[in-house]
Amino acid sequence: MAMIISKNVFTLILVLLLGIAIALSATVEELPQVDPNELRFTTSSLRGIGGRFLAEQVRAAPTTCDKNPTVCKSKGSAGPNCCSKKCVNIRTDTNNCGRCGAKCKYSELCCNGVCVNPSVNGKHCGKCGNKCGNGSSCVFGLCSYAN
Repeated sequence: MAMIISKNVFTLILVLLLGIAIALSATVEELPQVDPNELRFTTSSLRGIGGRFLAEQVRAAPTTCDKNPTVCKSKGSAGPNCCSKKCVNIRTDTNNCGRCGAKCKYSELCCNGVCVNPSVNGKHCGKCGNKCGNGSSCVFGLCSYAN
């Protein structure tokens, strides 16, 4: 009887360990690629390993535009302006139109820093900068829709 219980306990433990191993292998993610320019190297001493030095990679903290506004002017930036620690373009961003925090209404676009309704605006009909010419009007975002 004691042998059966210990065999069952052993089987149960084995099944649990296999289940944990499978779960852990399924949740392993690939590490993100690190830009070598964002790394700094430090050395530390480990006395228990005979005084050998090991170099470890430490990821540098990303620079935010509130501390360094020139980040927004670099290539690949979302825009030249800094609003709420994020680079934006206040001429086109509907959440920061013309200035930080100025939000356009749901149906509006931000064109040159001004919120406009492209469904009816003759200077920005359907999209920014699309002018309706020859006295035509803008209806439903189309020039001369009713003409």
